Amino acid sequence: MASSSISDLDRYAARIRACRRCVEAPASARLPHEPRPVLRVSQTARLLVASQAPGVRVHRSGLPFDDASGERLRAWMGVDRDTFYDTRRIAIAPMGFCFPGLDAAGGDLPPRPECRALWHDGLFALMPRIEIVLAIGGHAQRYHFARLGRALPKPAKVDTIVRAWREMEAAAPRLFPLPHPSWRNAGWLKRNPWFETDLLPDLRRAVAAAIA
Repeated sequence: MASSSISDLDRYAARIRACRRCVEAPASARLPHEPRPVLRVSQTARLLVASQAPGVRVHRSGLPFDDASGERLRAWMGVDRDTFYDTRRIAIAPMGFCFPGLDAAGGDLPPRPECRALWHDGLFALMPRIEIVLAIGGHAQRYHFARLGRALPKPAKVDTIVRAWREMEAAAPRLFPLPHPSWRNAGWLKRNPWFETDLLPDLRRAVAAAIA
């Protein structure tokens, strides 16, 4: 990846935070509320948390993972809240920068496609020091594995991808595919104890090395 000045990244992030494409020229249905793009990036960060999209609480606070799923993710990573929000060491960039709204059943809609198409390739070109990517959920996994030349098979499910983490994260930058830390995945975590006993220790060692 090409290097650039911090000001280049700052300017690019400012453009993302000012984006109104999903309201003014949406790819599909118009965003049902005012945009509030949420991301935390720096040129010095060596670890990237690549998530799905902000939930309603994060939309209100403007702080990514400012909810119960964030507490679980930080426990998985073995970091405290202050470390997690230290942008010098950890960047956070979801596939959809804004809360996408709710579906008919009250669940979060998928990340908006406008963000990836408009911003993602340029954003990560300006972050040359990323050594580890935590790819949370299917949207982030498909994009980041393809971006780094390791495209996933189209039918691959999150469960299958996470189970293959050892082969997935072997190359550099290291890629850790993770399920979403939402309470909705509590059942999956109980049915798959290897995630805690095998994957998480490996993840915590990699995180500790990246943020040291």
